[in-house]
Amino acid sequence: MNIIKVGKKEVSAISPTYLIAEIGINHNGDLNVAKKLIEESAKAGFDAVKFQKRTVEVVFTKEELLRPRESIFGDTNGALKHGLEFGIDEYSEISEYCRKLGIDWFASPWDVESLNFLEKFDVVAHKVASACLTDRALLQAMQKTGKPVFISTGMSSIDQVREALTLLDPKNTIMMHAVSVYPAKPEQLNIGWIEDLKKNFPDIPVGYSGHEAGVTPSVIAVAKYGAVCVERHVTLDRAMWGSDQSASLEPQGMERVVKYIRSIPVVCGTGSKTILEEEKPILEKLRRVKDF
Repeated sequence: MNIIKVGKKEVSAISPTYLIAEIGINHNGDLNVAKKLIEESAKAGFDAVKFQKRTVEVVFTKEELLRPRESIFGDTNGALKHGLEFGIDEYSEISEYCRKLGIDWFASPWDVESLNFLEKFDVVAHKVASACLTDRALLQAMQKTGKPVFISTGMSSIDQVREALTLLDPKNTIMMHAVSVYPAKPEQLNIGWIEDLKKNFPDIPVGYSGHEAGVTPSVIAVAKYGAVCVERHVTLDRAMWGSDQSASLEPQGMERVVKYIRSIPVVCGTGSKTILEEEKPILEKLRRVKDF
């Protein structure tokens, strides 16, 4: 059984569920919104917050950047993509704010240049976004950092997942079942695939990256299928502008998902049947016949 150290926490089948608040691009390019989301994540009890980092000119073609697209940043797709990216100053402030609040942070780099950028901050881990699962150079570069790697499996076949894992250190990798629909409908979630991932890759911990609107599927992923970590997109308000907002949890939902997942080992108990001390006076009062 692999026990993977992430920051000061451990991720494994016998460790408390590692909970990740995916801020991603829901900050809409506003550092104050990002800091408020970090604050709400820490308040709710998440272990980490996660962002997305892209080198825009590397990830997108010139034609794609010039494509017309209306947004709060302008009228091209390039204006949008550049507007959503934080640079060295913003991430320096994010790193310090996370340290102050005692919460881990890392990101999903979409290219090697972005990975090298994140390494300047000594982040606790790296994340392979589902869209990047087949990027050989990126996965090899992640493996070389020696950091733990979370890898989402949305939009991917089992053979593609298997190939991706050959490029990473199996002793330092956490897989995450994901469905890349925003938001995903209940019938699309297929959470039972966690079982297949565990059977196919018994030495690698498996978690869940959820894009549904509510909290119940995330709780099921832990309670029924033993997900070792859960990642959920978070927002201040699902009505905010942005493509990922509707698949995100607002602060009340953030608190609920943490509360419910943290309660699972409490209510499951030891698994051994005992007569509680609190039961004994009730036993004496209510049990009329004691033939055995």
